[in-house]
Amino acid sequence: MINEDLFTYCLQHSGQEDDLLGHISRQTHLKVLKPRMLSGPLQGKLLEMLVKLSGAKRVLEIGTFTGYATICMGRGLGKEGKIVTMDINEELETMVRDFFSRSGMASKIDYRIGNALELIPEMDQAFDFVFIDADKRNYVNYYDLVVQDMEPGGLILADNILWSGKVLAQNRKKLDRDTAAILAFNKRVQEDPRVENVVLPIRDGIMLARKL
Repeated sequence: MINEDLFTYCLQHSGQEDDLLGHISRQTHLKVLKPRMLSGPLQGKLLEMLVKLSGAKRVLEIGTFTGYATICMGRGLGKEGKIVTMDINEELETMVRDFFSRSGMASKIDYRIGNALELIPEMDQAFDFVFIDADKRNYVNYYDLVVQDMEPGGLILADNILWSGKVLAQNRKKLDRDTAAILAFNKRVQEDPRVENVVLPIRDGIMLARKL
């Protein structure tokens, strides 16, 4: 979403990707379809810092993919912090569990395979930090499931809310279902009196909402 040279400059002047995250990135690009879904170093460092700054102890990630963002957020947690991460793609489970084991944070990470719309209502806990990065058509549903139980000050982040620029009518030929879902989610958060929010133009756009 920004000039490539400026993006490189941002990378050079941000916390650097370590060996494990670099390994996850390489393996994702070698072995997994749609590797561009990976969070990457800028977004990963942002997530880590926001978890640290918020003092979050109970993190929920909806959409694990290959675990890059999971590990970044896990690094931001204090000693008592836990992260529950959910993904419907069981084909990646063995690879992802290996990454979590290498991270040294396996005891902090509760990795669940299944449909988040079914898993979240079964959980007897509220979260103070939520990262949504799964199927776009359910963004509004995921948001509604978690925001209602959050305490004031809780943070919700959602990825891909600029959708490669297709949120702007002039950048699309027709309104497909995924784009319509992103537009509906952005409108839902913007009009929700329970939160304050800001759109961060990082990579494909991040919606940051804070429970009031």
